[in-house]
Amino acid sequence: MHDIQGKDVYELKGVTNIEKLQMFCKKARDLGYHWAWSDTCCIDQKNTAEVQRSVNSMFIWYRHSALTIVYLSDVSPSVKSGALENSVWTKRGWTVQEFLAPDVILFYHRDWDLYLDDRSPNHKKSPIIMMELERSTSINARALANFNPGMRGAREKLQWASRRVTTVQEDIAYSLFGIFGVQLPVLYGEMKQSAMGRLLQEIVARSGDITALDWVGQPSEFNSCLPAEITSYATPPHKRPPISAKDMQKSVSKLQKTVTVESALKLYTLLDTLSSPRFANSRLHLPCITFTITEVKQKRDEDQGTLVYRVKADGLQDLSIITEDKLVQFSPTRPTPQTFLLVCPWNRHDFGLPDFANGAHSMKEQEQDDLDFRSRAFKLIARLGQPFNALLLAQQRGSEYKRIASDHSISAEVKSTTAVHDMMDVKMLEIL
Repeated sequence: MHDIQGKDVYELKGVTNIEKLQMFCKKARDLGYHWAWSDTCCIDQKNTAEVQRSVNSMFIWYRHSALTIVYLSDVSPSVKSGALENSVWTKRGWTVQEFLAPDVILFYHRDWDLYLDDRSPNHKKSPIIMMELERSTSINARALANFNPGMRGAREKLQWASRRVTTVQEDIAYSLFGIFGVQLPVLYGEMKQSAMGRLLQEIVARSGDITALDWVGQPSEFNSCLPAEITSYATPPHKRPPISAKDMQKSVSKLQKTVTVESALKLYTLLDTLSSPRFANSRLHLPCITFTITEVKQKRDEDQGTLVYRVKADGLQDLSIITEDKLVQFSPTRPTPQTFLLVCPWNRHDFGLPDFANGAHSMKEQEQDDLDFRSRAFKLIARLGQPFNALLLAQQRGSEYKRIASDHSISAEVKSTTAVHDMMDVKMLEIL
């Protein structure tokens, strides 16, 4: 920044990346713009306050830009369609917001001519380029063309960034601040697990969205329910399979024969009134439906060279877990003082619970509301009988727990849908 301040950019020589800056300014001027901004020279990296402001404002600057120019330094002018996918630009962490935030964008290849010689005024309107961008980023075309920042769909956005890299390790988190619409302190030197932990903590705390807990890999030192690496989000998020209206009606009819209305309403009310998940001092307070593990047996998978644990838990069908962490083997005849739980994190949005109750204004409306309430209660139990993505927790001191990471998602299922209301042990757990 200080190398060029107050000087004519076109007359400068011997400054790092000056040719790129000169051509950028020339293209902006040729297109009729009088002002241009480049992070190459417009952020004073030695000024902590300016870096803080820039990191937290960059998405907004891109958003409000009249035009964003993307320079593909490694793309030859002779290439044909498909080169964008192999450019290093599609692998960098900071570039995610460069194409999501702006309304108008133009791509230039190495010789500063328009990519694919596409002379349209906005490459976001180019079907060929947008198809390449969708394929290379794994971001759907709708989000690419009309992205709105925020915490909705947090897990999907984390997947977008899961294969991105940054030169400075903390930047993998800082580059996502604008994507999620958050402003947080920029603390270079804190290391990436802390930076990602603070970001994910903010997402969970502010939105109540716990899909960020859906990952496989190694746990973070920030909190065991968060991953150590953003690559842990590369696997598509787990989604509960939908139940057709016909199958739902069958399940509800079956449940009504074995489960009393009072029991169904009691469980529904219990889950409906659970507090939202929250973070405090890196500790996650997570509402869960818990199942106590009663037996663990170890078996080595000779083909894969990994340890597989056969697990039994109260109320769940038997299942297998692959993990690098050593589990204490025990059985009903040889108990262990440490408690292990398989838990279903409670996310009301997964189970069709409304966010707000509608007030009734007449006796007829009240009767209909009661009928809807009973129907929702039985439908909730039917959904609880579906396979779910479980977390494996080990009790620490007192009532604190730690997540035991697994190499694959843990899919669990209750033994009997008709008995699910009797086996629900609902708790707010504190996870370190």
